Amino acid sequence: MDFSYPPETERFRTELRTWLAANLSGKVIESSARRGTDDAAFETLRTWDATMADAGWAAMALPAEYGGRGAGVLEQLVYVEETTRTRVPLPLNIIGLNNIAPAILHYGTEEQKSGLLRRMIRADDIWCQGMSEPDAGSDLASLRTKAVRAGDDYIISGQKIWTSLGHRADWCQLYARTDPQAPKHCGITCFLVDMSSPGIETKPLVTLNGDADFAEIFFDEARVPAAAILGPLDGGWQVATTTLSHERAGAARLYVEQQILLEELIADLAAVEENGRRALDDPVVLGRLGKLSVRITYLEILCRRAVSAAAHGGDELRTASLAKTVWGEVGQELADTAYDLLGDGGGNGRWARHRLAARSLTIAGGTTQINKNVTAGRMLGLPRS
Repeated sequence: MDFSYPPETERFRTELRTWLAANLSGKVIESSARRGTDDAAFETLRTWDATMADAGWAAMALPAEYGGRGAGVLEQLVYVEETTRTRVPLPLNIIGLNNIAPAILHYGTEEQKSGLLRRMIRADDIWCQGMSEPDAGSDLASLRTKAVRAGDDYIISGQKIWTSLGHRADWCQLYARTDPQAPKHCGITCFLVDMSSPGIETKPLVTLNGDADFAEIFFDEARVPAAAILGPLDGGWQVATTTLSHERAGAARLYVEQQILLEELIADLAAVEENGRRALDDPVVLGRLGKLSVRITYLEILCRRAVSAAAHGGDELRTASLAKTVWGEVGQELADTAYDLLGDGGGNGRWARHRLAARSLTIAGGTTQINKNVTAGRMLGLPRS
């Protein structure tokens, strides 16, 4: 792995730090934790996304002609490190920028690119991704939502679930079955759906920690123009699986987030005493913290290997899949450790809420079981059965 930063990359880091110091406010940072329950906080973040985009600090890898920056992998890595450490909230359209925008860039018509990308980057339009269904979570090929041709339109019926920001979205990258007779990995088509279309209903889903960042979406004979297809007809599986994120340095966020959480946990424990003894003098506590520190260091190495592969033309997916698995496990271990040591009231209840939220880490963005299959097949070369 070669992670020496050339002078121009360090100048980029300095420029970004200077801009963030002058523009990032405490109000913006605090709004991130309340975006799922507070409309005002959500709008604060929308305004912040537009501010970053207008200043050229959003969508690092997307071309400048569509509102991005066209940054290279090293600049993307520095960007993730600096924005994560300064608590810059993730963009409201993080899934849009990491997954949907690259797909539009790769498969979209010029009208789709010019009409949708810049507004997505500024969060003028909120996007969601219609993949998971009640009986087809990580297994996209088992989806049942159907799209039937009717003249110049398609009539879509079905249900999606666990859709991030689905109840707030203006647009949806929707996957539906257009050929029920084809093998299950075939006959799927990707649509760019205007969520204001008649026949679409959304219902927010409240999670264990009280947030409402997810929704279920119902399509009741919603009419969508054929021009809304992204990529080839019946080629949705190709769109979903072959379009890699342009934000390839995003893996850096996995280890930086855990480093920050561990630092915060140690800071909270520094104020804890029991029977006149500081918690940080307890060898058992130190042992648990040390184990977490080592595992986070291993995670950093994995993430940097994935970024290095992207920078040098290698297969970053196999290492990134393993890193995602480790991230989920480490994140849950850290959350459990914090709760064990600080209880319900630790950090004004923050660690109790974090423990609830951490249950999703081995599911969101690809379940641990699916990622282990990727690791087994692509990294270890094991047979499927």
